[in-house]
Amino acid sequence: MAAKTFKTNIQGYWRDKIKSGIPSHSGVYFVYVASYSAQTDKVTLHSLIYIGESDNVNTRIQNHEKYDEWETYLSQGQELCFSTCRIDGDDRFRVEAAYIFKHKPPVNTEYKNSFPFDQTTVVSTGETALLNTNFTVNRT
Repeated sequence: MAAKTFKTNIQGYWRDKIKSGIPSHSGVYFVYVASYSAQTDKVTLHSLIYIGESDNVNTRIQNHEKYDEWETYLSQGQELCFSTCRIDGDDRFRVEAAYIFKHKPPVNTEYKNSFPFDQTTVVSTGETALLNTNFTVNRT
């Protein structure tokens, strides 16, 4: 492997009750604690709690074994919210690891304290609230 830059376009946000609308693509997904205002039809993100990857992010989120754990981070009036970015093939493992190593979400365990890939730069556009949009991580 060598140093590599990835450009991601993050799509979102899908509230928990409409998560079936999440695209069925290969990529990385982000799980947030959020609140929704019906008056403004806007979601306010409070914290990033988990980052994952899958060859089908929709199916993975719908059937995730950590779903109950995600819900323990919610307070009254809050709900889970999701965003995704398309990344094909094995690159999704490297990009997921970079996001986790940089952001250290509380529910993730792997990659929070070590990064097993060569230098990786991630440049993100789109729905990037609570995310660093341009960062580089190095093998630890």
